[in-house]
Amino acid sequence: MEAEQEVKNWFKAAKVEDFPKNGGACIKYKDKQIAVFNFTRRNEWFACQNMCPHKKEMALARGMIGESQGEPKVACPFHKKAFSLQTGENIDGEDYEVVTYPVKIEGGYVYVGLS
Repeated sequence: MEAEQEVKNWFKAAKVEDFPKNGGACIKYKDKQIAVFNFTRRNEWFACQNMCPHKKEMALARGMIGESQGEPKVACPFHKKAFSLQTGENIDGEDYEVVTYPVKIEGGYVYVGLS
């Protein structure tokens, strides 16, 4: 996960209420699709690439979020490949990984950090 001090640009994605509780939504920044998750059960926000690297489908924003041994994760809705929302690593130890992005909330808006 990128450290906040490495962020060169905070993209104002949308209002907090535009994201489902305990779910995700996709935003677009230039040519990137980014899945943003409002993990209300943990009172945390996460973001990662929307493309699942397994079959190259733009689907992670529609994935199921949960935890694996305390690690927040998202599972692809198609083939259930699960990724850490903190590090992007595949929870099952496979070679697939996703890019993660820092998220901050200010003034009722969700911002995604980009380097």
